[in-house]
Amino acid sequence: MWVSSPPVTGDAVEVRPYENQDAADTLQVFLAAVTETASADYTAQQIQAWAAPDGRDLQCWNAAMLSRNSVVGTVAGQVVGFSDVSPDGYVDTMFVAPTFLRRGVASALLASCEQRTREGNVGELTADVSITARPFFERHGFAVVAEQHSVTRGVALRNFKMRKPLS
Repeated sequence: MWVSSPPVTGDAVEVRPYENQDAADTLQVFLAAVTETASADYTAQQIQAWAAPDGRDLQCWNAAMLSRNSVVGTVAGQVVGFSDVSPDGYVDTMFVAPTFLRRGVASALLASCEQRTREGNVGELTADVSITARPFFERHGFAVVAEQHSVTRGVALRNFKMRKPLS
């Protein structure tokens, strides 16, 4: 569970490259986002399969974050969210600590992803988006391409393939 206090009004969100020492904080953000925020849209069984809190290895997590060239969002130096974008414009992760929702963290992270994609001369962003995140992505210019039903650890999860053209 995320136990930090919310930011003081006026604290700016800063986006910076992920570093090795961010592993534990980003894993904590991920687990809190899935188990708390997404629990409004998914069953307990789906949340358990998605979060898999007992099956997360910090070294493997760190290696995956580094391989995706992830970025973190911080407020007053505290890691409160993270994301990444591949060279072809695929946003693989976008998670924000529950106590920092609706404070501009995800918007700042997405802006960073979009900037990196534009710099790479890629014409669109794509993402596989949870039920919970869909309204956020739609507000930021993404449209649903397809509804998907993936299976994670033997449990079906509904999400959406989304796309945002960058013209």
